[in-house]
Amino acid sequence: MFSLTKTSSRQREIVEIVLGNGWDYMRGILTVGKSDKPQLPPPEVFRKILVQLGPFYVKFGQLLSTRPDLLPPKYIEALTALQAQVPPVAWGLIEQTLKEELNQPLDKVFSIIDPNPIAAGSIAQIHRGTLITGEEVAIKVQRPNIDRIVNQDVILIKGVAEIIALTDFGNDYDFINLADDFTKAVLAELDFRQEGNFTEKLRLNLSQSSWFDTEQLVIPKIYWQFTTNKVLFMEWLDGKPILSANIPDTSSKRQEVSTLLFRAFFQQIFIDGFFHADPHPGNIFYLDDGKLGIIDCGMIGRLDPHTQQLLTEMLLAIVDIDAQRCAQLTLELSDSNTANTNLSQLENDYQRMLRKYYNLSLSQLNFSEVFYEVLQVARNNKIKLPGNMGLFAKSLANLEGVARKFNPNINLLEEIKPLITDLFRRQFLGDTPFQTLFRTVLDLKSISLRSPRQIDVILDRLSSETFLWNIRIKELGGLRRSLDDSANRLSFSIVVGSLTIGAAIISTGATTRQLILLSNILFAVASLLGLWLIVSIIRSGGLK
Repeated sequence: MFSLTKTSSRQREIVEIVLGNGWDYMRGILTVGKSDKPQLPPPEVFRKILVQLGPFYVKFGQLLSTRPDLLPPKYIEALTALQAQVPPVAWGLIEQTLKEELNQPLDKVFSIIDPNPIAAGSIAQIHRGTLITGEEVAIKVQRPNIDRIVNQDVILIKGVAEIIALTDFGNDYDFINLADDFTKAVLAELDFRQEGNFTEKLRLNLSQSSWFDTEQLVIPKIYWQFTTNKVLFMEWLDGKPILSANIPDTSSKRQEVSTLLFRAFFQQIFIDGFFHADPHPGNIFYLDDGKLGIIDCGMIGRLDPHTQQLLTEMLLAIVDIDAQRCAQLTLELSDSNTANTNLSQLENDYQRMLRKYYNLSLSQLNFSEVFYEVLQVARNNKIKLPGNMGLFAKSLANLEGVARKFNPNINLLEEIKPLITDLFRRQFLGDTPFQTLFRTVLDLKSISLRSPRQIDVILDRLSSETFLWNIRIKELGGLRRSLDDSANRLSFSIVVGSLTIGAAIISTGATTRQLILLSNILFAVASLLGLWLIVSIIRSGGLK
């Protein structure tokens, strides 16, 4: 059995910090006791413990703040602004790391470098410099030996997870896998090349958009010739954090910037499925040239197209105060077995949650708060949602909080409304006629293949149950063949209709000879198939 009280001075230090802050539940855990009713310390005490435990646990707390599906809102709020109380590393050590990573003297790379850090965090600190080519850069340098400290604490936190997993609470939330996910995320942050890749991908995604002027949004360029796993070179952006920007409250510029901010993040979430998961005020800059800058892209969330569609439907279900649909969508979003979920209880919980929005104007809705409550309902019903749901809700909360503080007069519904129509068009029709056509054909093929088989299954079950109940159905085989024929004709009719619609869509936007030819071919095929279908129906006597 793993014991935290016997193996090292670091473990004894952890015990002293935890017990010194009066966390009675962990007293039992740390001495290999057992408790099935775990209790977290108050939010501020929990935050204080993590700070005292050091950089790894600070980072662990920051990652926990992105999981409102696991923790109540008060804890998320306390952990959101969590920062390690660590002094900056002496310039001599930073200089040594830079020389080792760049493998050359610094005067061969920089014309100027400021030895005083601009910011210091639990994993790294940032310096400003000018390359010999004249370009200004921000240099993110990893703290010396942080990898050794993190690796040591990873072992400890996995041990704690194994112990908590013995309790009902730990089993419900699969603490071993959670600890594994969190430790992997922290270890990944030790490789700055990954952050560089994330930054470049965001920069590429946001360089093209029909929702906003891409020239007004800046993601820093990465200097790959100098970047390593311990050093990251980024383009320097001149500006201030958005909430410190000197813009008059009455200025139309505030409205322009808040609109740009919302549209940029809605594109990341609902179109790209690859989004900056930590848009707090310190990571969003108002630049000196009036543009908007987004920095620190180390924490990324991902959403697949199916999840994007479900989240859009969830938003509409909330607006419609539809508790039943919210419950169904929650089960669809779940990544665990929900066979034992009490659907009636889930719907009742949503009914109580949505009741307070009955008489509320849509413009007054706090969307992030609503999604936090969705996660709370799922948690109360022991429904495990994917971790990206927490990142989504946290990103939305940060975004909404920044936008409301920057522009108190903002109307979120008015910001979202122009995007909804285009969002639905993209989700259900695609971006091109070809995409629409192929999506329709594939869906119809799936229907045409499944329908007869599903009818067979239904009839087989029905025939089995009639024997069980001693009820005889005559000519069941004829009925089955008739239903098969009907299902096939229905599917065939849908295919003919979709070909016609696809041809019409292509012909509407056809600008080349090839598209016109394709449209004519589709019309011809649809006409021949439709004629064949009519003849077959007449010959079978189906029109009598």
